[in-house]
Amino acid sequence: MAEGYFPAWRRTTGASNGIVAPDERLGWPQTVAMGVQHVVAMFGSTVLAPLLMGFDPNLAILMSGIGTLLFFVLVGGRIPSYLGSSFSFIGLVISVTGYAGGGINANIPVALGGIIACGVVYAIIGLIVMAVGTRWIETLMPPVVTGAVVAVIGLNLAPVAVKGVSGSNFDTWMALATVLCVGIVAVFAHGMVQRLLILVGLVLAYALYAVLTNGMGMARPIDFSIVANAAWFGMPHFSAPVFKPQAMVLLAPIAIILVAENLGHIKAVSAMTGQNLDRYMGRAFVGDGIATIVSGSVGGTGVTTYAENIGVMAVTKIYSTLVFAVAAVIALLLGFSPKFGAVIQTIPGPVLGGVSIVVFGLITVAGARIWVQNKVDFSDNRNLIVAAVTLVLGAGDFTLKFGSFSLGGIGTATFGAIILYALLRGRASSVPAAM
Repeated sequence: MAEGYFPAWRRTTGASNGIVAPDERLGWPQTVAMGVQHVVAMFGSTVLAPLLMGFDPNLAILMSGIGTLLFFVLVGGRIPSYLGSSFSFIGLVISVTGYAGGGINANIPVALGGIIACGVVYAIIGLIVMAVGTRWIETLMPPVVTGAVVAVIGLNLAPVAVKGVSGSNFDTWMALATVLCVGIVAVFAHGMVQRLLILVGLVLAYALYAVLTNGMGMARPIDFSIVANAAWFGMPHFSAPVFKPQAMVLLAPIAIILVAENLGHIKAVSAMTGQNLDRYMGRAFVGDGIATIVSGSVGGTGVTTYAENIGVMAVTKIYSTLVFAVAAVIALLLGFSPKFGAVIQTIPGPVLGGVSIVVFGLITVAGARIWVQNKVDFSDNRNLIVAAVTLVLGAGDFTLKFGSFSLGGIGTATFGAIILYALLRGRASSVPAAM
């Protein structure tokens, strides 16, 4: 019998080997429960990213659900993935909009034009992959390049995080307490709580802040009246994009990072399930690109596949793609709840700043992890120079100006890493003994 566009999703319990394959499904009660778990897994990051950029978190959650459904349809239900807000956009969105933190970003439309441009580039890459395969991507962006670019994002954002918690002595100490809360959860918690370290740590710090301010009057208290006055159901705040060439050129290269993320995630799922999903790679890139375009068109953030959800799959061994369709529908419902958005808006600045320190640091370390996992050889001068130059360009926010156009640190580092590796690719040599 010919294979259809979507799998048949045969019913299984996973009892034989404990694995529920992408084209299998559990009973509907278990499927819904797993969908809820995946929403919880993506929740912390998908909400945090728009807050750091000044976007509407309700809309980000809504568009993550729509984006996941688009992805699900375009890959024919063959790849288990959830699309949430991408942290790769944070640095450049803050740069092109001049966002200083606190409340809604007044220049969101400018960022949206760039996000759409990134989605278009991403989708075009997907179409090329569908035609010729992924080998050219792996040649153009080897682990030494992708690792350096990912690390640069975190390093470039570091000053933003630190500046955001320097308003008062209380803010600084509260941010450090937040870092400690996340660290305690990361080290001493177990199971799903540990996997939700950012979300759980944020909740603990939020409670501590409420005790110190609302209870003891040590600083500005949390205003819960906005939660009480918010409706349970309503529309999120939509925004129309504005297409400025400078913002579009700066944000479009983020597609390179999204490709690297998606490529790695699909490879990981292939390894865990024992199913080769490479033939769906191009469709996955197109799906993610279109989801980013749609999100940016109405005021949402750029989206990407989530490592948090891949972690949930690794623990549960449940890879059924139907679970992600359920998770997407749940996210859609949350997106239409202003009360949910009001709760998010009560998160104190110092707590959000402390979480930002952790998140930006984790992004930096994720780049180094790519090097370690792929055994990048730093005795090769080419790898050493590419990584060293890329990190300093990005961390120092090295800016190139072409007339009235400026290319900031992350953009310079990204293009520099790719071009430098290509130029030095012809020869590999060991580092001299004396350095």
